[in-house]
Amino acid sequence: MRKRPSQARAWKTVLTIFEATVQILDTEDEKRLTTNRVAERAGFSIGTLYQYFPSMESILLAMIDLERRRVMDRLDALLAEAEASQAHPREYLRLFIRITVGAFGTGDRGRRLLLKRGWKLDHTEPVIAATRETTERIRVALERRNHPDFPPPSPAVLFVVSRAVLGAVRAAVLEDSGLPGTPEFEDALVRMAEGMLGKVLPPP
Repeated sequence: MRKRPSQARAWKTVLTIFEATVQILDTEDEKRLTTNRVAERAGFSIGTLYQYFPSMESILLAMIDLERRRVMDRLDALLAEAEASQAHPREYLRLFIRITVGAFGTGDRGRRLLLKRGWKLDHTEPVIAATRETTERIRVALERRNHPDFPPPSPAVLFVVSRAVLGAVRAAVLEDSGLPGTPEFEDALVRMAEGMLGKVLPPP
């Protein structure tokens, strides 16, 4: 962003730009997603939009970053709960994967198009840093809980598991697969992660 909003009015402007972007993705041809069209849909001059965003890609990156932060906060709260809970870690593993898939792999037409754009831009430093941060948070949670069925994993195992889950979601979005959000997709990811992170147990 060119300028970080610090007042409620400025944040309202930014959020209106985000909403207009989603509306265009949801109801119009994706080729019409331009800064001029977003400004028009939002009811602003193009100059107002450029005060905050230099390009269409910067708008998408900001939207993706905001959503990623929201999801990371939710996942962090889940991991904190898992550390203190007496429930089996496998229950939280499933919830963690469900939230991840729901946030980054499912949605209506506009959201799916936004997710696709986001996954195509997943090479940016903020995305890489966020992935590392979440992986580190998982490691800390597993070490603190230290459950006999889920011992603290090696760095290599944790890297492979975390990137495998995200990679499967990424591929499903980019390939327009209908699998994300289905029980079969969730079960496959849970079995894969559980098989690498801990001892596979029979279903409860």
